[in-house]
Amino acid sequence: MRESPSFQCPRRREWLLGTVAASAAAALGLAGCSSTERAEPYANDEWIQSGANRIANLSLRDNLTSVRRVQLSLYRRNPREWRKWSASADDAIRKTWDSIERQASLPELNGATGIDAVRVAFETQPRNYEGDRVAALVVGWASMLKEANGNTWSQTMLDGVDAENSYRAARNFEISLWLITSKTAADGQPLLLSTEISERGRNLLVDRELSKVVARLDLMAAQADEKYRRAALEFSQNWLMGNMGPFFALVRK
Repeated sequence: MRESPSFQCPRRREWLLGTVAASAAAALGLAGCSSTERAEPYANDEWIQSGANRIANLSLRDNLTSVRRVQLSLYRRNPREWRKWSASADDAIRKTWDSIERQASLPELNGATGIDAVRVAFETQPRNYEGDRVAALVVGWASMLKEANGNTWSQTMLDGVDAENSYRAARNFEISLWLITSKTAADGQPLLLSTEISERGRNLLVDRELSKVVARLDLMAAQADEKYRRAALEFSQNWLMGNMGPFFALVRK
């Protein structure tokens, strides 16, 4: 004798719910131990980050990585800079980022940060900058990136990207790239060698990485502007549907 439909449906529903639950658990497990290159394990502070915060933090992470690559490339082409205060390029990089993490500007910069530090790095008159020009650039860039990220290295739901600061930082990185490729010493030689196009090959790493930083900052500025625009639009939509929704429901389709 066949079972009645009244018993089949609950059993089928229990089976479906069990399958969905198992699939969800498997998906969470896979997300937590993904082996893709860019995947990261969940951090404790991610529970207090919105999706926009997470994207901003990832953008900052990639921008800082680009800055490190530029620093190493400039040191390889301008070893005289790291030799001013370090035993090796790696040692100069370590000391530079230690200073950034401690929020302590380099002594030769006299407290200058942001675009001011970038300008000081290329000073030749009235005084010639005697410190490590590359390290000065990196200190300036890092402070600009932090300010663009809401003046924090890791955003939470209490923070956010300031569209104006992000846009200004993008323009300052463009100025930095122009200064690197154009500023010369009294003898007409470049203060910093960066780009190389010769019979030995092409080295465009500095141009490429700084251009990436500019693009990410412009995207974050656009996203911040769009966030407030969408917030105003969604408020209007919610108000309209909250007040007019019952009336629309009475209209026969």
